[in-house]
This record gives sequence, structure tokens and C-alpha cells, in this order.
Amino acid sequence: MSAGRILLMVFGGLLILILMLGGCVYSGYNQAIEMDEAVKSQWAQVENQLQRRFELIPNLVNTVKGVASQEEKIYLGVANARKAYFQAQSVNDKARAASGFESALSRLLVLRETYPQLKSDQSFLKLQDQLEGTENRLAVERKRYNDSVRVLNTFIRKLLGRLYAGLAGVEQAEYFEIGEEARSTPKVEF
Repeated sequence: MSAGRILLMVFGGLLILILMLGGCVYSGYNQAIEMDEAVKSQWAQVENQLQRRFELIPNLVNTVKGVASQEEKIYLGVANARKAYFQAQSVNDKARAASGFESALSRLLVLRETYPQLKSDQSFLKLQDQLEGTENRLAVERKRYNDSVRVLNTFIRKLLGRLYAGLAGVEQAEYFEIGEEARSTPKVEF
């Protein structure tokens, strides 16, 4: 074998190796981008359901106000929690604000036990059903979001995933976690 032929084989082998490595990097880079977009898309769905919830609440509050006008503290809690959500910047801040809102909302819904006329008010019952459906959709979207975050974060924690994510500028995402106040049973004081 001549030296030229050996040199050609070495360069050919190196070229094939470089192309294979380039293909792996290209594939991993695209995979990181796709996972990041999936997380962003799922978060948009969570926000979509939160927005639906926030649109239903003023109607529910107004219906309850007509029957239980002296519960100003509860109405202010709902309004302040809603405001905190819209002022939040990060996913975790929004999750904490949404959790605070859930706590305030549960205190509002407990009023139906105190005011029996709410149990028979058709507009209240309709709004409550819509809110319940929204809460169910929100729970599904939160689960899907957290599943997407798990897939992305697992990918990034793997050896080459960290490299690909770094090249793509993709960082680990934050899980949507509920706050402590949403885990406890609401206490309504009259």
C-alpha cells in the first residue's frame, strides 16, 4: 500500500467520523430545541386555563356578593391573588400566585355552605360548574406541563444532553408546584 493511499484512507475515516459526530450534535441540538418548545407550549396551555379561570371569577364573586355582601375580606383576597398572578414574572412566581388564588377561591366557594340561598341560585350553580370544569382542565394541563418539564430536565441532566442543551441555549425548566396555602383546608371566619 502506498503512503498516498493510506493517507487517503485516514482522511476518509476522519471525514466519516466528523460527519457522524456532526450528525449526532445536530440531532441532539434539535432534540433540545423541540423539548424546550414543548415545555413552552404546555406552559401556554396552563396559562390559557388560568386565564379562563380568572375570567370566570369576577362573575362568581358578583353573584356571591349579592347574597353575602359582608364578606369583603374574602372578595379582596380573591382580587389581590388575581392581581399577584398577573404581576408575576417567572413560572415559579406565577405558580405561587396561582396557588394563592386557589386558596382564596376555595374560601369563596365555602361561602355556599354558610348561605343556603347560594345553593339554589342558578347563576351561581352554572358558574360553579364552569369553574369546576376549568379546574379539571387546569389540572390536566399542569400535569402535561410537568411531564414536559420532566422530559426536558432529564435530557439536560444526561451526559450529552447537557452539551446539546448548552449549544441550543436551553436551560432546565421549573415544575409547576402548588404552594403551602393551597395544600391546607381553607378557614373562613365570620
